[in-house]
Amino acid sequence: MKAARRAILVSLLCAAVPAGAQPQATQDSGWVSYRDAYRAMVPFAKYGKAKNFLQNHYQVTPKDASQSLDGLRLTLTGRTTQLNLPLDVTGRATFPLLKAAYDENALLVLNRKVSQFTFQPRLSIVARVDGIYEGQDLRTACDQALQYLRYTDAGYNSRHCAGVRFAFMKKSDAAVRVRDPEREVTLPPEEGPAFDGDANAGFRVMVYRFADWPERVQVISQNAPVAIAPVIE
Repeated sequence: MKAARRAILVSLLCAAVPAGAQPQATQDSGWVSYRDAYRAMVPFAKYGKAKNFLQNHYQVTPKDASQSLDGLRLTLTGRTTQLNLPLDVTGRATFPLLKAAYDENALLVLNRKVSQFTFQPRLSIVARVDGIYEGQDLRTACDQALQYLRYTDAGYNSRHCAGVRFAFMKKSDAAVRVRDPEREVTLPPEEGPAFDGDANAGFRVMVYRFADWPERVQVISQNAPVAIAPVIE
C-alpha cells in the first residue's frame, strides 16, 4: 500500500511539471531536477582533454555536520525510469546520463528534505587496486583535475596543485607511506573532510604534499581509501 501511495505521489509530481520546465526543489520537497543535475554532470563526459586519472560522481552531502548519511537514499524517478543510485560513505553516486530521463523531466528523489543537503559534481582521483601510486602519476592526476576545473570555472585560473588527500573511515587504522631511494615516511593522519568544503569532517585523512617530496617517489596506501581528492590551493 505504501509503495502504491508513493507511486501516485511521484506521478502527481511529474504531471505537475510542464514538459520542458526545470523543477526547482522547494524547502520541504524530497526531489531535485534531473535535468539540472544532468547539465552539471555532462561537461565531464564531453571534456576532450586528458582525464584518465579522474572520475566524476554526483555527490549529496549534508549542510550540517550533525546530519548523517545513514539511511539516505537517492532514486531517479520518471515516467519510464526508476533507478536506485547507491551513495558511498562520502555521499557520492555514479550518475547515469540518460536521454530518456532528461526528455521526460525525471526527478532525483531523496528520502529526506533536500534543503538539508547540497548536490554537486565531485571530481576525484581513481584509486589503484594495488594501492601503489607513482609520485609523478599523482602530480599528473592533480593537474588533470585542475585543468578540468579551470575549464568549468575561471576562478581556478589563479590556483595551483598542492598535493592529494587520501581519506579513510574515521576508525580505520589505514596508513599511507611515501618511499624514495633514501627513506620511507608514514604520512601523519588527521581528522577532516574527504573533500574541501564538505561539512562532514569525520574522516581519517593523510595529505601527500608535492612540495615535500621529489617527483620520483612511490606513495603506498595499505588500505583502500574511500576517496582520493586533489588538493588545489
